[in-house]
Order: sequence, then structure tokens, then C-alpha cells
Amino acid sequence: MTEDATGIAVRQWGELAPSAVLLDGFHALKHALRFGAEVGPVVTSDRDGVLALAERLAPDVSPALAALMVEVDRAVLRSLVPRGHTTEVAGLAVRPARGANLAALAARPRRAPVVVLDNPRNLGNVGAVVRLAAGFGVTGVVTTGDLDPWHQNAVRAGAGLHFATAVERVRSEDLPEGPVFALDADGDDIRSVPFPDDSVLVFGSERHGVSEELRGRADRVVSLPMRSGVSSYNLATSVGMALFHWGGLGGGAA
Repeated sequence: MTEDATGIAVRQWGELAPSAVLLDGFHALKHALRFGAEVGPVVTSDRDGVLALAERLAPDVSPALAALMVEVDRAVLRSLVPRGHTTEVAGLAVRPARGANLAALAARPRRAPVVVLDNPRNLGNVGAVVRLAAGFGVTGVVTTGDLDPWHQNAVRAGAGLHFATAVERVRSEDLPEGPVFALDADGDDIRSVPFPDDSVLVFGSERHGVSEELRGRADRVVSLPMRSGVSSYNLATSVGMALFHWGGLGGGAA
């Protein structure tokens, strides 16, 4: 018996899902396609609705999306992606090769900083930082510790923008080269410290801050302005403020 389109898509999904990146929702798919990811299969329970959304918000990816999408019953979609996004579409993408990401991070001269998240504990924060980094056009985001920055929760929070920059997990001793600036509450006021384009900007975990190891390797420890009595900023907010500081001094996305 000939296998129909739904059967082929479901079979391919089962074969690829263990090693692939889950693109859950229209925006994750949009960004993955826009930034050159190898995407497929893509399944939806509302093909017409997704294509209408694409024509309105991202006509540049509409033809590719139309060619990839297979319409399935909603129950089938939920069996593949139990949480499900309100846009009723999901896909899989090939994760970029680690070697290619590391090469992009190591390439010199570097025209934009690398953001380092030192042992982050919240995948949503990791994704939010990747989204910021992509918007500012930074070289990449690296994490230390045991969390995988390509976990599906981080990719979802990053709206698929992992494909727009180099995202990798590395050992603390293997950070990219460049002047290291650690963000810490008792550092010098960031407003008095320019960040070179090849900076390595280190942000600590949400609870414990920058590790002593990375703090000890910093060329400069800097702090963000903050009202007395306020304990801290959200991690993504801190990254955004630091990148805005860099961009305001001449760097940033074109």
C-alpha cells in the first residue's frame, strides 16, 4: 500500500526527532528558514491559516513554508508536539554542526561581542538572550555548565533565532579569545567603560552570579546602574542593557 503524505511526514518525524531541533510555532519556523536552517518535515493542522499568517508577517519565507508543510489532523499534530503552539504548526531542523559554531566564535578579527552565560539555570532566559543577541548581531552566545542551550524550551523562547547566531556550550576554560568583561554588582559603572567590538561579555547565573573562575579571568568587572534596594535585573534584561551600551558606542546591528 502506498504511504500517504501524512504517513511519510509522521515517519520522518519519528526518525529525525531524537537529533533534530524542534521548531514549535510559526515564528520559530520563520526565523529558522530566514537564517538558512535545513528544515523538514513541517506539519500543521491549519495549512491555510499558517500560509495566511506567512503572507502577512513573513512573505519572504512563504514559498519555502508552502513547499514544506503537510496538513495533518490536530490529534496527529498533538501526538508529535504535545504542548503545541497556538499557530498550529511545527517543524524539525538540523542542528548546526558544533565545529562550525566554534569556528565562527573563534574567527578573528571579530566585529561584535560574544555573550557568555556562566552556568545559567533557566532555559527561557537562555532563549531570551539568544533572541537579543540575534537582534544586535553579536558573534554568538556561549553557555557554560550543564544546560543545553539548544534545548527545545530555549529554542522556543528564542523564537528560532538560534540559527541567526552561533550558539554553543563550552567549558569555562575554552571561551573565545578577546577582552573579558564580567558583569557584577560591585564592578565599575558600565557607563564609564567602553566595550571593544571583540569583547567577551560574561553574565552570571540567575542565583549565584559570575563564578570566581571567570571573574578571576576578567580584564574588567563592570556593573549596571541600579536603584538602591533592587536586588537584581533579569538575566536577559542585563544582557540587553550591556549590548545597548556596546551598540550605543558604535557597534550593533546594521
